[in-house]
Amino acid sequence: MKFSKLIKPFFLLIFFSQISLNSYCQEGIVNVSQDSKFEQLLNEKRKINSSITITDRYKIQIFNGDSENSKKQLMSFKKDFSNIDCTIVFSTPLYKVWVGNFKSRIEAERNLLEIKKKFPKAFLVKPNK
Repeated sequence: MKFSKLIKPFFLLIFFSQISLNSYCQEGIVNVSQDSKFEQLLNEKRKINSSITITDRYKIQIFNGDSENSKKQLMSFKKDFSNIDCTIVFSTPLYKVWVGNFKSRIEAERNLLEIKKKFPKAFLVKPNK
């Protein structure tokens, strides 16, 4: 008897809570508006990221330091070696200037000898993913 007195209010509570949940549920439509420049920036970032390949290739690091000096070294390298690609990579807390994208170590070392004439602190790296 005591058990039946508790069951009836319990089922009523569950029933009314379900009704109230259904009445508060809403179907909404979300409309996102964004500036067209945002999409342009995303496309630029995708293009830059796709040009940076790190897998199983050798690179030559010619400089590491702050952002401004890295940019200067990059420009200097581009003037002297326009046929070799180069990029700036940020690795906390320094910026690194990596040049080349060599398939073999021999090819990288040949280029390293030539690059060391202009950038004596240059050395060979094989970055990981």
